[in-house]
Amino acid sequence: MKSSLEIAQEAELLPIETIAERSGLTPDEFEPYGRFKAKVSLDVLERMKDVPDAKIVCVAGMTPTKAGEGKTTTAVGLTQGLGHIGKDPVLCLREPSLGPVFGIKGGAAGGGMTQVVPMEDLNLHFTGDIHAIGAANNLLAALLDASILHGNPHKIDALRVDWKRALDMNDRALRAITLGQGGRANGYPRESGFDITAASEVMAILAVARDLQDLRRRLGAITVAHSFDGGKPVTAEDLGDRVRDLLGPDATLVEEVAILSVTSAEALPAASRDRLGLRPGEANVLLRVVLRDLHGALPRQRANALRDRLWTGLMGGRACETTA
Repeated sequence: MKSSLEIAQEAELLPIETIAERSGLTPDEFEPYGRFKAKVSLDVLERMKDVPDAKIVCVAGMTPTKAGEGKTTTAVGLTQGLGHIGKDPVLCLREPSLGPVFGIKGGAAGGGMTQVVPMEDLNLHFTGDIHAIGAANNLLAALLDASILHGNPHKIDALRVDWKRALDMNDRALRAITLGQGGRANGYPRESGFDITAASEVMAILAVARDLQDLRRRLGAITVAHSFDGGKPVTAEDLGDRVRDLLGPDATLVEEVAILSVTSAEALPAASRDRLGLRPGEANVLLRVVLRDLHGALPRQRANALRDRLWTGLMGGRACETTA
């Protein structure tokens, strides 16, 4: 009997565009990720808001048999059976976590002839959502520790920090750790740990959010710690507000443009106006001619001409002298 991997790799897959069309999606309602995967836009909910609701069959949690027949194989097999008798079913699964995939549990795409393909893509990185969730989770953790280090304006009690970092892997050595070692530059030492990304609060919020605005509101309401002056909750929104306070209304944005710096610098004002609604006021252009011999021995006259060209592109700016 062939293994699940052999069956998956021998399967003849339909292009994702064909699957989307059969599911009733228009071309602008899904975003392909390669030939056999895609993300569905939330815009489809608005278009189909008046369509009568279909039936939902919920496959609840169960303990798998020794052959591996659990939630996924049951759900996939049920979907295949409904299709076989002439129904038009759509299967909804959760994205697998790398932790169980590389643990004793194994993959989460079903098995045998009852599996979702491409099985390797689904089990490993899929469309990258879990990695994005882990990055968002850990960004908040870094922001929290930076706030404690830089004056602790929210009076966070280091013994009442609830927020942990996340990693999409089973690694028992990281469940309970001490962070912040190595001196003040690395923050204050405290006990913390890692959660598996699939079990993080960010993942739970993503699962229940209705749209981007709702997602933003829910993420901002996350309680990350409590203060030592009365146990007041400190939220992600509180930390974000502090960053905006530090920048202030007179903050200066320094923008690095692309490698083709002449073209990029000339395009910057128009891009700022048209795409961001910003209007550059004053621009200081520094053209530093370093190691001219390694860059074609650029004469100072040509270097100054290049500086003036950059200055022309940045309207209303002020050009400084080039330096060798």
